Amino acid sequence: MTRKERLRCAISGRELPRDELVPLDTVSSGIEAEIRTDYPQLDPAALISRAALARYRARHVESLLKAEKGELSDLDRQVAVSMATHETMAENTAAEFEGSRTFGERLADRFASFGGSWSFILLFLAALLLWAAVNATLPEPTRFDPYPFILLNLVLSCLAALQAPVIMMSQKRQEAKDRLRSQNDYRVNLKAELEIRHLHEKIDHLISRQWQRLAEIQQLQIEIMQDMARSRGG
Repeated sequence: MTRKERLRCAISGRELPRDELVPLDTVSSGIEAEIRTDYPQLDPAALISRAALARYRARHVESLLKAEKGELSDLDRQVAVSMATHETMAENTAAEFEGSRTFGERLADRFASFGGSWSFILLFLAALLLWAAVNATLPEPTRFDPYPFILLNLVLSCLAALQAPVIMMSQKRQEAKDRLRSQNDYRVNLKAELEIRHLHEKIDHLISRQWQRLAEIQQLQIEIMQDMARSRGG
């Protein structure tokens, strides 16, 4: 088994395997500019470790965001770190939120869900009609809530007083869940936009270098043909 070739990183000075190093002339122009602010004398063919490249890539992303927004938020910094470490930003916010609920919160959510369904409306309407029918048809001494149904009004008032805060608690948790989802969507969309921009920069950089090399090859071919023509003429 042959030993892997080890070369030196131009930034850190460490010797690393060849597949962990990247030539400077293959990175995008924006990241190259960030590197040359610290190392202006680097040769275009210098090799840079992927770890060092990740740091400068994160710095380049932060510079772009600062130029566009002026100040970085925590979400913007998370995106910059994710691009440097190549971590996935997408998260299952629903599962994360559901796993953090307490027993009381789950009970409140179920109560609010049932209170906003047709099953609750029909059952509640049937209970009201049964209450009114019983107290209207039973003999007068046995009626527990005769007309105008004062006890029924008290029960309805208590039910409304208890139902309203439970529904509000459920709505607040839904708002928190929506906020987590929107933050996750923002991070994913921002990272995708920056990755696409970085990819365009890199492609444009590689195309320009390819044209430059083709022009150099063409110039060499012309010089060789001219030398051949002069040698034949002589």
